[in-house]
Amino acid sequence: MNREDALNLVKSKVHNQNLVRHMMAVEACMRRLARHLEEDEERWGLTGLLHDLDYETTNEDFSRHGLVTGEILRSYSIDPEIIHAIEAHPGHRQPGSRLDWALFSVDPTTGLIVAATLMHPSKDLREIDTEFVMRRFKERRFAAGANRDQIRACSHLGLGLEEFITICIEGVRSVAEELGLAGR
Repeated sequence: MNREDALNLVKSKVHNQNLVRHMMAVEACMRRLARHLEEDEERWGLTGLLHDLDYETTNEDFSRHGLVTGEILRSYSIDPEIIHAIEAHPGHRQPGSRLDWALFSVDPTTGLIVAATLMHPSKDLREIDTEFVMRRFKERRFAAGANRDQIRACSHLGLGLEEFITICIEGVRSVAEELGLAGR
């Protein structure tokens, strides 16, 4: 499946535009991380773009989140490693591969970065830096849904927290306009 087909699938299954933007942010971060780690950017990007495909249909039964996406993607003969990473990101499978750990860590990190951007006076992702996001990271109540332990799991990729957040900021910044985070 190429990106265009994946995006069409997302648009057919996901109607909440904030969720679509989140999926695009995760995709961008996964692509940037893949480049840094010398992995397959297309494969990692697709993993990020498709990771919450079932979110709207499983929001009443979160125990199925990720698993339903896995079922959908199997019908498209998607790479089993992509499916495993998607099923592992909400905790249904044990992360093992770099792809698994990347998605597991990136998902909450993009939420933290977007929340930090929205509270910044400029609301411009291009003006957000690692130091600003790290200060927000240390505030337990800020973006409380962004699981800090999950973010710290970036250590499984051989990356320190600040380096990981810097890479993610760079990735999400590349789609700032599409996310509506390019300032007022």
